[in-house]
Amino acid sequence: MAKRWGFYLPLGLHGRGGGSRAVLRWFKQGVLLHDASYNIAVQLEGPEDYLVATLEMVLVPFTSVKSEGVSDSVLSGATYGTAMLHHVGAPLSQPIAPVTYMWRPHQGSKKDDNNNCLDVVGTKEQCRTNYGSCFRQLWVWIHASAFNEGYDALKCACQKLMIERGITINCFSHEGQLARLELIGSKAFQLLQKTVHPVSCIVENSWRLQKCSFQRDRDDFQNKNSFKLEDEECSPSCAILSFTVKDPRLLPTKETKDFHEPDSIIDMQEVGASDHISLTGNLDKNKKVASPSCPKPEGIETLSGGRNLWDSSSRIDPPEEENELCMEKHQQRMGFFCLDEPKPGPPKTSNKVQCSCSCPILLLKNNNKKGSPMGWSIVVPISWARVFWNFLVSKGAHVIGLREKHWIACEIGLPYFPSDFPDCNSYLTLNEIEATASRKNAEQHPPAVRPFRIPIPSPWNVVHTAFDKLSRRVKEAQVSSGENIVRKYSMSNSSCERSDVTSLRYRDSFGGIVARTSSLLTEFLNGIQGEHLLLFPQLQNRKSSLVKVMKDKNMMEKGQNGITQISYNHKLCFVRVHLHAYKEGVFEDGAVICAPCLTDISMWTCSTGSIEGRLEMPNSAVGSYFKEQPSGKWELNVPDDPASREYHRWPVGFVTTGFVRGSKNPTAEAFCEAVLLASLREEQWKEMTVNRRRKEIYVLVRNLRSSAYRLALATIILEEEEEDVRFL
Repeated sequence: MAKRWGFYLPLGLHGRGGGSRAVLRWFKQGVLLHDASYNIAVQLEGPEDYLVATLEMVLVPFTSVKSEGVSDSVLSGATYGTAMLHHVGAPLSQPIAPVTYMWRPHQGSKKDDNNNCLDVVGTKEQCRTNYGSCFRQLWVWIHASAFNEGYDALKCACQKLMIERGITINCFSHEGQLARLELIGSKAFQLLQKTVHPVSCIVENSWRLQKCSFQRDRDDFQNKNSFKLEDEECSPSCAILSFTVKDPRLLPTKETKDFHEPDSIIDMQEVGASDHISLTGNLDKNKKVASPSCPKPEGIETLSGGRNLWDSSSRIDPPEEENELCMEKHQQRMGFFCLDEPKPGPPKTSNKVQCSCSCPILLLKNNNKKGSPMGWSIVVPISWARVFWNFLVSKGAHVIGLREKHWIACEIGLPYFPSDFPDCNSYLTLNEIEATASRKNAEQHPPAVRPFRIPIPSPWNVVHTAFDKLSRRVKEAQVSSGENIVRKYSMSNSSCERSDVTSLRYRDSFGGIVARTSSLLTEFLNGIQGEHLLLFPQLQNRKSSLVKVMKDKNMMEKGQNGITQISYNHKLCFVRVHLHAYKEGVFEDGAVICAPCLTDISMWTCSTGSIEGRLEMPNSAVGSYFKEQPSGKWELNVPDDPASREYHRWPVGFVTTGFVRGSKNPTAEAFCEAVLLASLREEQWKEMTVNRRRKEIYVLVRNLRSSAYRLALATIILEEEEEDVRFL
């Protein structure tokens, strides 16, 4: 346990930091449990169209109300969205952190005699029939490491809009009020079915896939009330489900006992209702479930929207104390066996806290890639967190910490915050902590065996130094010098003041932008007149594919004047890539990614496969590749003699998350400069026949304490997905 971001968090399981093979096995065959309550929700309240205008100032990407499809489901509250939170002025302002945002579902569309929208669940508020004028509520989940910065940015955006338009928008934090538990793995849904037994399905649920049924008639409700989530595949990605659920400690043993987990979804559907595989609830069983000291639900009254996580003003009763619950169960057992007269419970006094045997929760379906095990997030009141945590652990969930969650994120190919977000201040703060720990660990060794220092965090500024050197290898016509791009892609000044120290520290540490949407990368390429660069972020919107473009014999002729000796003076544009080792190699965190020569590639790709002759620098030169300045800044040490230049390769990016040991498909997360990747792709495609071209780009990777360069294949994420904003 360590204190970070104001929370005492488990950094990882006990041991030396290994155990990744066991964690991956639990992930693929079982279920993992992580307490993510360090993510804090910020609630915004106000007219819908003004809330949308507020989000447009700080979120990238953010789809407007007029868009259809996924944006409509997010705005209606059926699903949640993910985006990058920026300071006011997005997308050109400084990014803060990736966030999850979710709207409170429309509370019915029923109209009264005056043609006013009324809330189905019983609130008295009215709104105009205009779709964008209704009063709405919104949650934005922010990681604790960036909470203060993100919270200030949201308040700044609200304040700016209120001054400009003369309206009122409430912005406040739910810190210390909500807990968020994450279930990850192939068996997460089955464990969820054994844990969540709804008493009611809240009417305001917008997710209507005939999986959550509601009967308004009281008689039918008493007989047919059934709330089922039978098949995980039927629920949409990023789905939001609202329930009022029973206390899992009060469920009969037969409902929560461990059962033989089916091998497939088809087997699950064949299991009878008596096995309680589905999320079901029956009010007729409340007599067996309810505790003597807890009030019993009374029919239709359990569907009241008064106790809802969205209503910050309404008080949610805490669960019954564990010792009192155990005593009540003991008395019931004693009475059942007629061993003793059941003792009456403790007299209720006016100062005793009223308990409850049910609580409202939200279920959020994780937006994982297709083919990877699914996951769910359970949002509960903070007073109920221990109840659900203990129950999930008792039913077989394996508890993991931050390190294990980082492994899982890399395994499924998603970035992990803040380690995989080098353009955010939280990344720098985390690396400063790691650098301090590394320095203290090195000081414990004698000077004779003390390892040489390596740059933490990665010196991203050296990529800018290498840019001009690498561009000279391409002898083509020049494009614009990019004077206009300096103004466009420079750090825009926000109307809200923030610390100058933070801004300067950010610029010195990274000094670039990260394109996380295809539109932003396309706009960047158009701005530098690089439309003909061999980058294809727009292919997912066309019928053609990258493979078809790659096989085009005329492709190099079309872009002959597009890739050039570019030496524009503005922020470099980085893109996230996946690295796969070619034949062999293990990539570590912080490894440097270099531009290979054609001879380097041929040494690895030749049919002989001999290790001899492959590129490797002398051991004496490993520690001097980067040189630390007196100011603490690291710079690239360019060798002068011709012999040293033979093994020197120019950096184009860095690895942010290395391989997870034990993975069957080891993948590293990295960021590389976009124009340099296009230059390497053109150079490689020109010298290869059409049949030998690959959509991946050959790069060299060298761990900071190693002398060997390893060949790797870099896959640009934005060439496979339109947006790169999903995270874990």
